[in-house]
Amino acid sequence: MSAHEGPAPMTHREVLEALSGLMLGMLVAILSSTVVSTSLPRIISDLGGGQSSFTWVVTATLLAMTVTTPIWGKLADLFDRKLLVQTSLAIFTIGSMLAGLSQSTGWLIGCRVLQGIGAGGLTALVQVVLSDLISPRERGRYMGYLGAVMAVGTVGGPLVGGLLTDSVGWRWNFFVGVPVALAALVVLQRTLHLPARSKRKVHIDVPGAVLLSAGVSLLLIWVSLAGQQYDWLSTQTALMVPGALILVALAIWVESRAPEPLVPLSLFRDRTVVLAVLGSVAVGVAMFGTSVFLSQYLQIARGESPTASGLLTLPMVLGVMISSTLIGQLVAKTGRYKKWMLTGSVLLTAGMALMGTIDEKTSFVELGAFMAVLGAGVGMMMQNLVLVVQNSVAVTVTGAATALVAFFRSLAGATGVAALGAVLASRTSSEIASGLSAAGVDPSAIDSGGALPRISELPPPIQGIVEHAYGVGVAEIFLVAAPFGLLALLVIALMRERPLGERSGIELAEEAGEVAPPARAAEPARA
Repeated sequence: MSAHEGPAPMTHREVLEALSGLMLGMLVAILSSTVVSTSLPRIISDLGGGQSSFTWVVTATLLAMTVTTPIWGKLADLFDRKLLVQTSLAIFTIGSMLAGLSQSTGWLIGCRVLQGIGAGGLTALVQVVLSDLISPRERGRYMGYLGAVMAVGTVGGPLVGGLLTDSVGWRWNFFVGVPVALAALVVLQRTLHLPARSKRKVHIDVPGAVLLSAGVSLLLIWVSLAGQQYDWLSTQTALMVPGALILVALAIWVESRAPEPLVPLSLFRDRTVVLAVLGSVAVGVAMFGTSVFLSQYLQIARGESPTASGLLTLPMVLGVMISSTLIGQLVAKTGRYKKWMLTGSVLLTAGMALMGTIDEKTSFVELGAFMAVLGAGVGMMMQNLVLVVQNSVAVTVTGAATALVAFFRSLAGATGVAALGAVLASRTSSEIASGLSAAGVDPSAIDSGGALPRISELPPPIQGIVEHAYGVGVAEIFLVAAPFGLLALLVIALMRERPLGERSGIELAEEAGEVAPPARAAEPARA
């Protein structure tokens, strides 16, 4: 093979070897935000924290991950991507080890911020590196594998956390990811080989990063604490919401003038990118909301243990895994993706609507079927939304565009969880109060001060009232979230299906002069 013909395409085995470290890194990153969901009550109790600490342990990671995702994505367009992946893994590993050694809730919250920063890097960078290695036409099959890993981490995290907490203690919720992350670092060093980026003058958009981070952080803090620490209509809201909007507006103004903007505003002139961002909002609400509220439903409304509640979510895990892998293969084979995304949006809407019919007496067979439908919808959409964006943008902004989709998915998930949580709290409080009044019991007699009720410690008659309240309350939030599925259906219907490209990101970057041609381009052809 002559030098001008470029490198031989990577074989399927070579791609899988290169992706193995990336998938390990993605798994530990997703697990970090979900593994503690079933053990948080015990963690906060052991560390002597209150309801505020409970909220911040969850919010800190989501906040750090969401805010840093676009920063990591832009860095991927400027610097060595392999080094960035390894750096994010190292940050995550350090945060995990320190979190497992926590002696106070303040210490734990700080460590969760470190974990979130590392997880934000992995969330953004893994799919950017995938775009380097494989053409859009072939990318679907490998994105299906990543989708399966994300599903296992998102929905399987509570199961792992429950098993570890019940068997060896909650500190292993944090330690368990450390050897996997170290293994990922070793595998990446040995298997991932990317060409060096061409040297050029780089401008870091520090003002844009600071303003965007501050604006999004303020918004997420407000939506996470509103309805718990203060009322939705309050002085805090009057200060925080306008403040967040002003900061974001200033960030947009700075981005419009920056030579190397953190988020290139030109991306929003691409119809496909805008529609994919809106679709990722629906996926974010479905992914994060289900993992949080399903565990509450199963443990409070059904009285299951953390371990059992994790096992009972397996239908959703399998739904996402099977659909993302199968549809990824079909997209790679046919080059067509829109019909599968439309089907996924229909299943997403149907799954949330079906979940809106459950109560504390719904059979587990029905519940499993509903979760499988919901999971299949998420699996058909999640990775394909990233694929269509990468297929639509220039190679010089692939990192920023990929991170943009992940950013809005995380932002929607965090915001959706907080807003839906407020709906759940309101509905359960009114249901419990009316149920107790009908039973002739003073509602203040079991006031938990805002903490989640411990079903096993309640008298049998009151247990039934609380179980019913959470059964219908969780159903209501799925009905509230169902319109997001319709939003996904609408935006995908408006999306134009473009032919998937046949060249990898590395090949396109060579043409654009972004990377130096790899040495193996001049090697003789393999036999």
